Amino acid sequence: MSRIHLLSPRLANQIAAGEVVERPANIVKELVENALDAGARHIDIEAEQGGIKLLRIRDDGCGIDKDDLALSLSRHATSKITTLDDLEAVGSLGFRGEALASISSVTRLTLTSHEQSADTAWQVSAEGRDMVANVSPAAHPVGTTVEVRDLFFNTPARRKFLRTEKTEFSHLEEYVKRLALSRYDVAFSLRHNQRTIHSLRPAARPIDREKRVAALLSPQFIDSSVHIDAEAAGLALQGWVGLPTFSRSQGDMQYFFVNGRVVRDKLVVHAIKQAYRDVLYHGRHPAFVLYLSLDPKLVDVNVHPTKHEVRFRDGRLVHDFLFRTLHKALGDVRPDNQPNGSSPSELAGGLTSGAMPVSGAAAGEFSEQTRLDWQPNQQAGLSTVTTPPWSSAPSNFANQAPARADLSRADIAEQMNVYGAMNRTALPESPSADMPPLGFAIAQLHGIYILAQNAGGLVVVDMHAAHERITYERLKIAVDQQGVQSQPLLVPVNLSVSEREADTAEQFAEEFRSLGVELARVGPESLLVRQIPVLLQQAEVPQLITDMLGDLIEHGSSDRFLAHRNELLGTMACHGSVRANRRLTIPEMNGLLRDMEATERSGQCNHGRPTWTQMTMPELDKLFLRGR
Repeated sequence: MSRIHLLSPRLANQIAAGEVVERPANIVKELVENALDAGARHIDIEAEQGGIKLLRIRDDGCGIDKDDLALSLSRHATSKITTLDDLEAVGSLGFRGEALASISSVTRLTLTSHEQSADTAWQVSAEGRDMVANVSPAAHPVGTTVEVRDLFFNTPARRKFLRTEKTEFSHLEEYVKRLALSRYDVAFSLRHNQRTIHSLRPAARPIDREKRVAALLSPQFIDSSVHIDAEAAGLALQGWVGLPTFSRSQGDMQYFFVNGRVVRDKLVVHAIKQAYRDVLYHGRHPAFVLYLSLDPKLVDVNVHPTKHEVRFRDGRLVHDFLFRTLHKALGDVRPDNQPNGSSPSELAGGLTSGAMPVSGAAAGEFSEQTRLDWQPNQQAGLSTVTTPPWSSAPSNFANQAPARADLSRADIAEQMNVYGAMNRTALPESPSADMPPLGFAIAQLHGIYILAQNAGGLVVVDMHAAHERITYERLKIAVDQQGVQSQPLLVPVNLSVSEREADTAEQFAEEFRSLGVELARVGPESLLVRQIPVLLQQAEVPQLITDMLGDLIEHGSSDRFLAHRNELLGTMACHGSVRANRRLTIPEMNGLLRDMEATERSGQCNHGRPTWTQMTMPELDKLFLRGR
């Protein structure tokens, strides 16, 4: 082995570039973040051949002093931090002082800058084996332009790892999207091969911000999302979360910002996944654009060279805040939060208070109908069973004539007259006055779907899925009110765990006890399970306890018990809900619609499938070419 020696500045920078610069998109990220830190209000990005041949980033920021130009291309040279205290409370996007040095070591870089107080602009470039910086006068408005050419021209081995032009530009555009979503007060423009891809003006008003999100992601996302604005315990969360029915096959529409910095954090992902657990279809991914604000001292951004990862000082507090905020927001989305004519897959409701019980015309009560509650009204001549009429009690169809295919013309005319009389009395005179969100039931289709008319048009409800959600939510409330019922084990279960897991079990003993689980440490790496909840009699207790300990170690909290309990309640709700081909009366159908409007997450069943959809009048008119 050779003697220890210092690496040359160029080689050291090229090694550092391996962590910072993987493709043109990384260069755009670093340079645009520098422009934002410089106070830029307009940033132009120009690329050729996916950014491999040319990248030019121009801003109107404060500029760089002539004496600092040469120093800016040196490693560990920065204006963002000075002391350790600055590092522990970083408020800027960049702070490492490695970006320009790393980029200039693997590209042909030219930096031109005009400081606001200077009379002229100056230009710097690094050339030669020792990367000597050459400074010369130039013509340039106030601000900075960085021109990067021929990526990896001097490291051919790394150039071979670059993908096609289309792929590299797609990564570059994705980074520009993230940066544009992080700063609405800044105008961005992106050009590729002399063609304008994005031209975004500053967005100061909320409606302008929504337009920017729609332009960068999709209009459907804004139309199918819930706006978030919550604050608690020194944490603030704003942004948009997509409705469960607006889900993706992959996590390509997930943007989370911490103090304006886009991050991908396991703790954040876990909290959001928990919030969507009861309403998202299996294998689908939620869509969201969220902004978390907190004291910079409570988050460590100096974790990874690319600054994509952060570490929270109090991860459990952040996790619980995110989960509770999103869980409440998704639970508060109900049909009465949404404009008439919108379905869960089309529009999102705002964060409004829960629906209050309604009666009269708003509840679908007409001259022939009586109010249908979970406890059936005996005065209405309904059954006296304690379960809802559409769940399990058989209907009395003795007076209902069977359908006939051999009706005469007179019979048909008579039935049409009867239908006309029913139609005149079954629907309100004004569809917009006192019209509930899901409208009034008019028919049942094939024993599966309920057809209802609301102010927007036609509502189609999957009666089993809707009743399953209603039953499931009421079972959860009932169990929560009664508390966790637990029972001692006749033969305690001995668990072999690691010492760290045993320490965690002792630390969170109260949390386990509140869930009906009693653990005792009987050795350095041994636990004894003495008591479990009644609902977990058939569960794999050792695996469940081990998984809970793993969650507590990684996230500071665990929802394994709650998830298992809800899974059991979901099975009970599924078996206790109305089945297909169960004939419902008009009052029963209206009662189900009213319960949907008052139930959390009624837009999806327990498995994440939608429970209702809307066909607007314009959509129906289009089917029949009306107005043409």
